Amino acid sequence: MNMDFHFIQRIRQQAKTLSKQTALRYKQQDQWIDMCWDDFQQRIDEVSRALLACQIQVQDKIGIFAHNMPNWTIADIATLQIRAVTVPIYATNTANQAAFIINNADMKILFVGGQEQYDQILEVLDQCPQLEKIVAMKPNIALHYCAKAYHWSDFVQLGSDNQQTELDQRLADKSLDDLFTLIYTSGTTGEPKGVMLDYANLAHQLQAHDKLLDVTQQDVSLSFLPFSHIFERAWVAYILHCGAVNTYLEDTNQIRQALTEVRPTLMCAVPRFYEKIYTAVWDNVQQAPFYRRALFNWALTVGERYFHIKTSDKKPSFLLQKQYALADKIVFRKLRQLLGGRIRMMPCGGAKLEPSIGLFFHSIGLNVKLGYGMTETTATISCWDDVKFKPNSIGTLMPDAEVKIGEDNEILVRGGMVMRGYYKKPAETAQAFTEDGFLKTGDAGEFDTDGNLYITDRIKELMKTSNGKYIAPQMIEGKIGKDKFVEQIAIIADAKKYVSALIVPCFESLEEYAKQLNIKYQDRLELVKHSDIIQMFEKRIHELQKELAHFEQIKKFTLLPQAFTTKMEEITPTLKLRRKIILQRYREQIELMYKGKGGKKDNV
Repeated sequence: MNMDFHFIQRIRQQAKTLSKQTALRYKQQDQWIDMCWDDFQQRIDEVSRALLACQIQVQDKIGIFAHNMPNWTIADIATLQIRAVTVPIYATNTANQAAFIINNADMKILFVGGQEQYDQILEVLDQCPQLEKIVAMKPNIALHYCAKAYHWSDFVQLGSDNQQTELDQRLADKSLDDLFTLIYTSGTTGEPKGVMLDYANLAHQLQAHDKLLDVTQQDVSLSFLPFSHIFERAWVAYILHCGAVNTYLEDTNQIRQALTEVRPTLMCAVPRFYEKIYTAVWDNVQQAPFYRRALFNWALTVGERYFHIKTSDKKPSFLLQKQYALADKIVFRKLRQLLGGRIRMMPCGGAKLEPSIGLFFHSIGLNVKLGYGMTETTATISCWDDVKFKPNSIGTLMPDAEVKIGEDNEILVRGGMVMRGYYKKPAETAQAFTEDGFLKTGDAGEFDTDGNLYITDRIKELMKTSNGKYIAPQMIEGKIGKDKFVEQIAIIADAKKYVSALIVPCFESLEEYAKQLNIKYQDRLELVKHSDIIQMFEKRIHELQKELAHFEQIKKFTLLPQAFTTKMEEITPTLKLRRKIILQRYREQIELMYKGKGGKKDNV
């Protein structure tokens, strides 16, 4: 692997070449501010020297617990420059979840982004004895007289020119074999595992993306997905590698306004983002007068025909070209303006995108590029090709990625992007690989004749919401299932916008409860639909899941009148859930939970 693709080499090279050009753009007091490459590199070096003044050694771990902001990237690269390792923590994690990562990673210094994150760390600070310093990334964070805490400006002052010689030496000694990050992903038991990624992994992906994409210094990328996830983090690394402008959006509630103000050419998003736009467009269409509905449906039909012909490598007829040009002028262009009007490409990842939604965006002229990957593969393994791709696939393989279908049709991956292993977990690392060095993805799949890869089933228990959040269903089921009123529970979350659950009550306890409240019912179906019963479950579930992060919490549930049985093949002889069968059998009940009907009130 070429050292020219070492990420720190690329950053320092771009700073020299593009010195006065914009590197980062961010919002401050309703104004968009540009930071040039010279200033960017200077701030990185200041933090690097401060870290060295704190005696941070090669491959020591530095944490970042924050929402997206320029200081996130500055702290990250400053850590990497001294050959230390960045360990991100989701800004929405609970205090206990953060403490686990701090301790497991042997973290020395932690950067925190806001008052909420800072206060959570104070709660568990006595449980993290090896944590030497906490750095508040914003000046308005109240430190509450904590001896280990510094504001960013004060922390930077710890460094001086005395550390420059050591910084130069660390830069000279950099290696592609160094780890650049540990990213913690949820295991099926709920205990996170630290994925070890090195610079060779990242360099592989930078080169692979160069072969596939055409990103230039003229591009502007809007960044709003969390950097604690490999998808946005690796994408921003690629944007900086290309010398494009990275724009930060800290408050995701401002996404619509930011799109029209920034007018990005590139933007990563999770399927949930596209689902929201798709739903909003169709809601507006349904409420429009008849002639506008008819016009929209005609335009979309034309767009779909045009798309299908283009992706089958044929040339659209003269008539179809004229029809598409008209549809674009009166319908599609207005829809693209909702996203700023300049989008060239929108990488989509973190979960599977509903094929009809993918087709919709391509039909209106928006190049949504769905990718498939894992934290363990430094993000992308495959992605939609510009031609000959199918909306229900997960695309063709990235350059230099090797994939084969193994036992149980499992998708197996090998290549320079595959992780070193799980931190401090040699047994789990060994289990993650086949004897010939392929990583087990936990997804079953198949290829078509055009080289498109399809996921046919999920072997592993880990689920991913359409917001890209990992859910460990067994852990949640364990917390809720311990309640005396719960006999069985099946968590639903995969490719969904939030977590829901199918719950089989313990009818012995429930019928006794109903008797005490003098609730009248004809049968168990009538009992589980009774408002008093649903309300009781709401309260109990609310209490049971308080320790869970917000995205892990059950937002809706459906009470079932009968148990899952081995006879119906819903559970195994060892009482494990057969999730695929449960999803099929209770499809209607599940769909209702995502249409705002039944169970607990939708509060997301």
